[in-house]
Amino acid sequence: MRGLLIVNPQATTTTGNTADLAIRSLRGLVDLDVEHTRYRGHARELAEAARGELVIVLGGDGAVNEAVNGIMCQRASDGDSGPGDGGSGGAAPPLLAVIPGGGANVFARGLGLPVRVAAAIDRIRSVIESGRYRTIGLGLAGDRYFTFSAGLGMDAEVVREVERLRASGHRESPALFTWAILRTYRSGTDRKTPALSLERDGQPPTTDLFMTAITNRSPWSYLRGRAILPVPNPDFNSGLDVFALRKLRATTICGAVGQMLFIRRRPPRGRHVLLVTGQQALTVRSTRPIALQVDGDYLGQAETVKFQFVPKAIRVVV
Repeated sequence: MRGLLIVNPQATTTTGNTADLAIRSLRGLVDLDVEHTRYRGHARELAEAARGELVIVLGGDGAVNEAVNGIMCQRASDGDSGPGDGGSGGAAPPLLAVIPGGGANVFARGLGLPVRVAAAIDRIRSVIESGRYRTIGLGLAGDRYFTFSAGLGMDAEVVREVERLRASGHRESPALFTWAILRTYRSGTDRKTPALSLERDGQPPTTDLFMTAITNRSPWSYLRGRAILPVPNPDFNSGLDVFALRKLRATTICGAVGQMLFIRRRPPRGRHVLLVTGQQALTVRSTRPIALQVDGDYLGQAETVKFQFVPKAIRVVV
């Protein structure tokens, strides 16, 4: 098998020895080319240009998202008729492996991969030897694929604040995210005037929403290793789920997140909580430009975003 190893040297927990460990461990199974990212968007370019059967990403969720978008773009340019249909001539979906190297590693954790690098590499080697891969769906926000979540409103504003803090020299950590959430809640978001509405086929619009998080039937995020689950039993194959808030009070936010952290048998409930599950397509509109994030990357501001679920989009080594 020929493959490409994409290494993000700036990822939170990636060290200089990690790529060497992966190369040594996979020697004899994968003929690896190795590339290091040098700027934002580089992982997408590298994955799109890859011509091997396998793309391996050593990095965090941002690098993984870029690589996924690259391989999906490559698939389209190669003439596949569309995601989820097996491609032209019944070709298998593209193959992706993830070696967790970021701070959150939401996608890798959601797949059940070990967070420790050596253990993750061992798992990848074992799965490649067996040749048994898992096929999952992806979300699509406009023209940007996402693996686990996208969001508009306060969710994305927190991501924007984290990116600002990291750019000023702060290292990614739970404390950094906590500070970003508090700062955004106190002075970075509009808690008085709801701007968002949710549109679904066959349903009247749901209006007066302050924030929306769209998940790919996956964890929304993790808090100290514990999944924040909008729905029980995530599987990456059952469509898109929407978690939204009609109020941005501290009690509403804490109550909903607490339920997602500690109650596993049912979704969160509450008078100001909206949860819609198993959607194939939906649209979120805003009355003003509002922050948008995809897989933990801030993408700027948007007013209308169409979301779609893309079934059987990629195979993952897990």
